[in-house]
Amino acid sequence: MSEPTTSRQISAEDVQTELKRFLEERTKTDWAADTDLFATGGVSSLFAMELVVHIEKTFDIAVEGPDLRIDNFRTVNAMTELVLRLARTDAGE
Repeated sequence: MSEPTTSRQISAEDVQTELKRFLEERTKTDWAADTDLFATGGVSSLFAMELVVHIEKTFDIAVEGPDLRIDNFRTVNAMTELVLRLARTDAGE
């Protein structure tokens, strides 16, 4: 997904696919959706900022305030839930 996705509904599958693609490209590792990326040492806390920027640009959402908790970025599943929740909020749902 190279374009922001606000012009259409995004699905959990779309979000997971994109996040896994980005993670694999950056870490050269195929990640299970429920693997704790930080506890396994797969990514660093500095990498979390790259995740935030990627998520904001790709899904055209803003991750701010309490949503910046590391727990929202530990797994692909957690990031997917965050993206879907913020996309619904931005869409006024």
